[in-house]
Amino acid sequence: MKRILIIQTASLGDVVLATPLIEKLSAEYPNAKIDFLLKYGYESIFYRHPKLHYPIVWDKTEKKYHHLWELIRIIHQKKYDAVINLQRFASSGLITALSGSKIRIGFSKNPLSIFYTKRIKHKIGIGKNNPHETERNLQLIESITKPGSAEMKLYPSKQDFAKMSQFKTVAFITIAPASLWFTKQFPEVQWVDFVKKLSNEIRVYFLGSPKDKELCERIIEKSGNTNNLMLAGKLTFLESAALMKDAQMNYVNDSAPMHFASAMNANTAVIYCSTVPEFGFGPLAKNSHIIETKKQLNCKPCGLHGFKTCPKKHFECATTINTNQLLDIL
Repeated sequence: MKRILIIQTASLGDVVLATPLIEKLSAEYPNAKIDFLLKYGYESIFYRHPKLHYPIVWDKTEKKYHHLWELIRIIHQKKYDAVINLQRFASSGLITALSGSKIRIGFSKNPLSIFYTKRIKHKIGIGKNNPHETERNLQLIESITKPGSAEMKLYPSKQDFAKMSQFKTVAFITIAPASLWFTKQFPEVQWVDFVKKLSNEIRVYFLGSPKDKELCERIIEKSGNTNNLMLAGKLTFLESAALMKDAQMNYVNDSAPMHFASAMNANTAVIYCSTVPEFGFGPLAKNSHIIETKKQLNCKPCGLHGFKTCPKKHFECATTINTNQLLDIL
């Protein structure tokens, strides 16, 4: 194969979960040009990626479907030998179906998978032997690669690590307190309690997007802890990954920063509120910790992705997590 396209236009975390395909395909086809189609705003995650030829960006912010047809035309012209689609929505199925590629692989859940040359079942459950999402993704390329696994990987540059070195002169942890979903986010008041009880010898760096800035600032102010630094919205994706690499611990929700930590094999403490790691989206770093309520709740998990509010109105999957569960890890 000379040209291969990977498609994942979902959330940032889903993009990071797709990186094992880059690793495996580049090892199998070292001379192939591997492109990656992703949503606008996330492309810097692949800046100077040594195994990726080119990130293709789909701007969904305006004229979404006009840009879709432009993408279909461009991708068809590139004459890919294989298109592997991880996304399970019709728009990506249309791109795959009209790509002109002889090999078109994706999950059978996609409504246009009938036009693929190979369809794979995407199974999510909560059983003990439920595969990780990276394993489910790698099943897509089993027919065109040799047996074996591959890891999630991000590639911060030397410049990224050099820029972050100024923050690594003291013992530190990172906290990424936000999530796209309310029921996947550890409550603000409990983050405050945690930060308040931290040793003054530990520096705390708050990470996140520009949208998370106000939340981080409120936690810092309410905690009264003076050994904090607000970095949300100030770092690139790869700079954040470079910083997380050397933290004593990275405290995250079930969200994209968890996958950043996994891709860097960084110390990880994941707080699960409404979701559970058994869904297959848990941390993969060697030093990983799962933090959940110890109370038995019949309503947990209430959904795969989370909700804007707690369906039961009590949010006990989060509020019954004790601060000591976070502190004990340190």
